[in-house]
Amino acid sequence: MEQNTALLVMDMQVGILSNFPNPENIIKNVANAIEIARAKNIPVIYVTLEFKNGISDISPNNKLFAPYRERIKDINLDEFSKVHPALTPQEGDIRVMKRRISAFTGSGLEVALRSNGIQHIILSGVATGGIVLSTTTEAADKDYKISVLSDACADRDEEVHRVLTTKVFIRHANVLTIEEWKNS
Repeated sequence: MEQNTALLVMDMQVGILSNFPNPENIIKNVANAIEIARAKNIPVIYVTLEFKNGISDISPNNKLFAPYRERIKDINLDEFSKVHPALTPQEGDIRVMKRRISAFTGSGLEVALRSNGIQHIILSGVATGGIVLSTTTEAADKDYKISVLSDACADRDEEVHRVLTTKVFIRHANVLTIEEWKNS
């Protein structure tokens, strides 16, 4: 077991993945990362974006979420928030709900990490320019050791993904592929 380490599976939800033109590859890669974590006896933490039905917790001042207020006010947000069926959490996995972009903001992630002695987080999920970026920078400010699995993250804009994983994240994290992590 890699002591003090956890794999974060972030925003791999039906409602979010539906915005990606071809989510099959990222789903397959994240499933592979989960399998490796379980084989290494590393805890898996699922972080999901969830809002209350009726969207009372989306501020009109939030530039990213406010445009979606009208579009999602009448949908079943419980369905939106479900983890993709190919990645369903198992008994013993940790589930964390958040209300904003970073996995830390409006969630119990930090308490879950501290309670489990986690000091090294391995990041996977969508989108690279959203939750992965926000969580990486906030985790760096909180002095966590960070690894980003470049092929277990995706963004609708491939150039954003490339720039973040080859130029930006390396300032705060170890960036590696799933295969490199598996063999480490």
